[in-house]
Amino acid sequence: MSFTIHGLPVSSGIAIGRAHLVSHTSLEVSHYALPKHLVDEEVARLDAALHATREELTDLRTHRPQMAAAEFDAFLDLHLMILGDEHISHAAREMVKAEQCNAEWALKTQMDELVAQFEAFDDAYLRERKTDVIQVVERILKVLGGHPGHVPPTPQQDTEMVLVAHDVSPADLIQLKPHQFCAILTDLGGATSHTAIVARGLNTPCIVGLHHARELIKDRDMLIVDGGQGVVIVNPDKNLLAEYKLRQSEWQLERQKLKRLKTARANTLDGTVVDLMANIEMPTDVQQVKDNGANGVGLFRSEFLFLNRDELPDEEEQYQAYRAVLQGLKDKPVTIRTYDLGADKQLKGVTRVASNPALGLRAIRLCLAEPQLFRTQLRALLRASVYGNLKILVPMLSGASEINQTLQQIDLVKQELAAQNIPYREDVPIGGMIEIPAAALALGAFIKKLDFLSIGTNDLIQYTLAIDRTDEEVAHLYDPLHPAILGLLSHVIATANKAEIPVSVCGEMAGELIYTRLLLGIGLRQFSMHPAQLLGTKQRILTTSLPEIAPLVQRILRADDPLKIRELLDKLNTL
Repeated sequence: MSFTIHGLPVSSGIAIGRAHLVSHTSLEVSHYALPKHLVDEEVARLDAALHATREELTDLRTHRPQMAAAEFDAFLDLHLMILGDEHISHAAREMVKAEQCNAEWALKTQMDELVAQFEAFDDAYLRERKTDVIQVVERILKVLGGHPGHVPPTPQQDTEMVLVAHDVSPADLIQLKPHQFCAILTDLGGATSHTAIVARGLNTPCIVGLHHARELIKDRDMLIVDGGQGVVIVNPDKNLLAEYKLRQSEWQLERQKLKRLKTARANTLDGTVVDLMANIEMPTDVQQVKDNGANGVGLFRSEFLFLNRDELPDEEEQYQAYRAVLQGLKDKPVTIRTYDLGADKQLKGVTRVASNPALGLRAIRLCLAEPQLFRTQLRALLRASVYGNLKILVPMLSGASEINQTLQQIDLVKQELAAQNIPYREDVPIGGMIEIPAAALALGAFIKKLDFLSIGTNDLIQYTLAIDRTDEEVAHLYDPLHPAILGLLSHVIATANKAEIPVSVCGEMAGELIYTRLLLGIGLRQFSMHPAQLLGTKQRILTTSLPEIAPLVQRILRADDPLKIRELLDKLNTL
């Protein structure tokens, strides 16, 4: 019987192959008490499992397959860091001793506490790091259960295979890579999960958030995976299979053609120059930026350096990370966003807790409330500025007061460095993110006081529509094409262009092809997106004539009927 499953598309492309199901460890573990004389033995069993897991991850990192992207190293480093975190190892060990319970239960209990902390984060990228915690604990539990590793038996290779899993970690992907899976399907995961990031880096079609795919799909079922639409067709008929084989051939041909565009300039048919930048999360992403011909980095989310640790990285550690990115891209611009962390993040010396972190002490608010922490990052950034073309981006600014305080802190740090004879670039541009409706509606202070603007569409849409995009019950209301959103985007871009201040979009809209022409027509000339999305976007730009699309874009901006807007958008993308 043929049927269709829908999920979240995170890496485009079309794949056709047989399902290969990968089992996962259930985190429902037993809880039992131990006689006192067996407690030390249980602690030793836990220590042995931790040691074996560390050796397994270290071995994967040391013998990383050549085809694995460089970013795998950073993912493995994160898993090793989680493994050594005292909330996992030390706390579980102490719980076994104090409560005389089994190691599995202690691990599961500590994991639940840590996952709860991650789930409280407002930032989607930080929130999804809970998956990394779960994956590490799952790996330890496999060792405790006598089943280390996560490698399935080699599937029968009479056809291409589609990996179907409840979830899959970056480390697992390294071990699974030799099996040459043509697509990845998981029940769990989101757009910023590591599975999604790795799949995009590998250019492998991937759909996550399928919920029950592993229950509905049987091993060796024939699957069609449309990674662009987030659709899985199980056991298609002959006609549908033939249609998708044709689409697959066309997609593969287009993907080969895209590689030729790496060095081409992103100009529209009428000669308008468009700047394509990359979003990155870690210094090791620099190679991917180069491989896809980006003009630089439009957004470096520095929060990655602050993940899952009891203390903030010190000035030297941050300086080395920023310097590596700047040197790696030489004179190309690198925009580094100051850390966007919430009040619920366990930072040393910060004890405030907010009931609603999305509207609480986060991002620049936290920076200004804890100026010493902010200055440490600013010192590292300014010190690194002499090694490249640095731009500093400040998140979640809402008005003139926060802008003034931020600029004062930067000036104070510059004075400190000058007094210590530490070199830095005096002319580092300072920009602000437009992600709060108040900022979009009151741009005057931003234009007067800042050097550039960057629109964070993810949060701008979320805050404007009062929708938590991670809440499945209301996520369908999250709409980039809502007339209010289009009005705000048009207003910000037009106002910035009139004032001749650079403006970019660094949210998910920038990398989605269906919005490329719309954003161009609104007046956007700088896009920043995941590196794997750059060449496809460049191709769309190269086939766009601004005079030709202008009338349709204006009709979209004037429309207030959602169905009419989408109808006009479809027409815009077929020109």
